[in-house]
Amino acid sequence: MDSKALENSIVYVIDDDESARRSLEFLLDVAGVRVRSFASGDEFLDSSPPLKSACIITDVRMPGMGGVDLTRHVKQTDPSVPVIVITGHADVPMAIEAMKAGASDFIEKPFEDDTIISAIHRALSEKAEGDAAAEERREIEARLSLLSGRERDVVEGLVEGKANKMIAFDHDISPRTVEVYRANAMMKLQAKTLSDLVRMVTIARLS
Repeated sequence: MDSKALENSIVYVIDDDESARRSLEFLLDVAGVRVRSFASGDEFLDSSPPLKSACIITDVRMPGMGGVDLTRHVKQTDPSVPVIVITGHADVPMAIEAMKAGASDFIEKPFEDDTIISAIHRALSEKAEGDAAAEERREIEARLSLLSGRERDVVEGLVEGKANKMIAFDHDISPRTVEVYRANAMMKLQAKTLSDLVRMVTIARLS
């Protein structure tokens, strides 16, 4: 993940252990990561912090809402937000529960500085990639919505690997008309090549 992207991100540290919270807050600050800390999951939710470009680090055991329940709540609000769960009482069932809730990582205390920094970089990088992919899908879907019914028919035929003549036969139109629809569709989709067009339709189908 590039430094500029990291600078635009923020990490929320949620831990009822003040010394652990302040220590992690200091570590991230020194590493050049914007950070804000909370003493509990309830305090975090009450503050309604912006989740865009955010990563959450939460202890699994806290008074009130614990880390696993907090993870579930955050994921229901915005599935793209990475949540790293930390604990001093790690066990296999708890780790499985945290991961099922949507945690991107589960780290046992005490941990090395590099371990948590690497986990944050990895989580934010995956989020950035996911956000970029989602934005690309939205753009492609918007372009596809501009196609007429016949243009969409031609595009579907092209994606299936059919030649112009076969598409023309399927829809009872001339090959020349297929070429016109194809050219219009390429222009509306901003596709430079047939492979571009196929890629776009494939991405849209994955959404």
